Amino acid sequence: MKLACFILLLVVSGKTSMAQSIPKKEIDLESFVDELLAVQDEDINYEDLYENLAQLLSNPADLNTITDEQLRSLFILNEMQIQAFVDYRNQAGPFLSIYELQNIESISQEDFLKLAPFVSVPDVTSTINKNFWKRISQEKNNYLVFRYDRTLEERKGYGSEVSPSGKYVGSPDKLYTRFRTSRPGDFSVGFTAEKDAGEKLSWSPTQKQYGADYISFHAQAMNKGKIKNLIVGDYQAQFGQGLTLGSAFGIGKNSEAVTTIRRANVGFLPYTSLYEAGFFRGAAVSYSIHKKLTAHVMYSSRWRDGNVTLDTISEPIQIISSLSYTGLHRTPSEIENRNTVKEKNIATVVSYKFNSLDAGLIMHHTQFNSPLLRNATLYNQFYFQGDKNTNVGGYLNYAYKNFSFFSEVSTSVDHGMGITAGILGSLAPSLDFSLHYRKFDRNFYNFYSNALAENTTPQNETGMYWGWKYVPNKKYSFSGYLDLFRFPWLRYRSYAPSEGSEWLFRFNYKPAKNIVLFLQARQETKVRNSSTDDNLYRTAPGTKHNYWINADYAASSQLSFRTRAQFNSYSHQGATTHGMLLLQDVTWSKGKLSISGRYSLFDAADYDNRLYVYEKDVWLAFSFPAYYGVGIRNYVLLQYSISKKVDVWFRWAHVRYTDRDTIGSGGETISGNIRNDVKFQMRIRL
Repeated sequence: MKLACFILLLVVSGKTSMAQSIPKKEIDLESFVDELLAVQDEDINYEDLYENLAQLLSNPADLNTITDEQLRSLFILNEMQIQAFVDYRNQAGPFLSIYELQNIESISQEDFLKLAPFVSVPDVTSTINKNFWKRISQEKNNYLVFRYDRTLEERKGYGSEVSPSGKYVGSPDKLYTRFRTSRPGDFSVGFTAEKDAGEKLSWSPTQKQYGADYISFHAQAMNKGKIKNLIVGDYQAQFGQGLTLGSAFGIGKNSEAVTTIRRANVGFLPYTSLYEAGFFRGAAVSYSIHKKLTAHVMYSSRWRDGNVTLDTISEPIQIISSLSYTGLHRTPSEIENRNTVKEKNIATVVSYKFNSLDAGLIMHHTQFNSPLLRNATLYNQFYFQGDKNTNVGGYLNYAYKNFSFFSEVSTSVDHGMGITAGILGSLAPSLDFSLHYRKFDRNFYNFYSNALAENTTPQNETGMYWGWKYVPNKKYSFSGYLDLFRFPWLRYRSYAPSEGSEWLFRFNYKPAKNIVLFLQARQETKVRNSSTDDNLYRTAPGTKHNYWINADYAASSQLSFRTRAQFNSYSHQGATTHGMLLLQDVTWSKGKLSISGRYSLFDAADYDNRLYVYEKDVWLAFSFPAYYGVGIRNYVLLQYSISKKVDVWFRWAHVRYTDRDTIGSGGETISGNIRNDVKFQMRIRL
């Protein structure tokens, strides 16, 4: 019966424009990312999230094994749609095609088109009677990537006049290579190697360098009897709401407003990013004790960058004054700080899942080879000090009909606590909402946490968040949030307990299939230091306004455009500064060739008015620069498919400033007001 209905569905869908062809797996992520990362004024590393989405596009999840938590990690479906998906699969049985998603009434055409590139229904006959190693060797879903990147202008760090202590030891070429082969729910094997500009290729086991400055690797096997997941090498972890143990699946507040507030409980994942400070290295395993009970264990031991000194005040002892997160090793001082800190992480999670109930207990311990003792300042008196930290916590998630409750509590042993909890759901098919409460003590510590917070880390903060999304019809949608927060102790650049607020409103309008418009406004108010008088710090609220006007429109199936204007202002102590950005994007594609370009004008003379805009880049690369100063920025991106197995990209980016004679600072200084960057990439499917 189901097969007959499926055949009928294919016949009907073949007559519709939506189902004439399966959506491409390598879609343009620009609009999707632009919506998720709408609050673009923070120096946050979004590369992990972007890469996880890009990896899913190249390796879609199996519709018949994907979990509700994995669906939530895509930030596409709301709670009503996720529950409808699970109910449909339980009642109708395995999916025969991704087009069967159209049978689920609550999943709209737009949501189907968003979701389709991330999921698949694999041919089960491809794995029958094949052993594990044979499946790896014969897997067609693999790739080998080579990338070359360089700034054409000479930077000060490479000049002959710079002092030896500030001179870069390597060439200005940035080199990158990656290999990966994988199959959803079965296995994944891969490695990544990168040399940053200014770094040196070297083979020096004593310095823990083997060719490229950064090398990452992993091997993963899934669903092998009671072993549900086994990873050796580099990996990331995401449990509960990411308060006790979290990594790359927290994207903060954004115009989506509802679905992204809840963290997805997805467990251990291979690490494939270039961010050199956000991963574990060792082994992790998820073992099924019972159908409803799973034990997760991980061990990690790796070297990290840090500033290590000798404290001789009482007795000689080696201390860590700071940890480094840049991953750059270009100068003698940066090289001296490379791999100086030994960090070990041990974690155990016991999870229980039965129907809509998902609960677990977590223990996570971090140990350094020397105590971390930061230089004392007014605001960091409650920062972590010591050589070890242990967090113990528990999470409870429960879904009921169109609503999802999520929560986690965690404590740093002998220190403070953190609490995060919320609910999201669908009050009606057209109206979604979310509520979220958080409270983090000033002495709550965690080096691997991505819980929702206004601060960079969940510490010294209390807040309440309200989010909503209203979609009355296919043409219109509205979304927004309000977040009220308080900081009980001093913060960086705010030397007094303070409070603040943030709100966002977004209006989307789609008058035709090939036209999408949106308007967005955001306001954030936070206290900042204003002046000092006789060593008494004074503070005053600073308010930032952001406004976006955007239009995406297509002249044909081959030619599309984007026009955008962004404006902002920052007011503090009666003074107001402004920023402005105007840009025009053009994308043309035909057959094997695709060309994208941008022309933009920007004027943001004050650093508080810098503007962040997502830029198209080569596959798996993420470009999210800050437009700061006064000038013009352009780029051109070409992609060409030489064959079914070989693709090449070329990117040229150009910026010209009108308000300065030099660009950058320190070793990155360019004498002149022009900078050109070129990038070449080749992907080979083996």
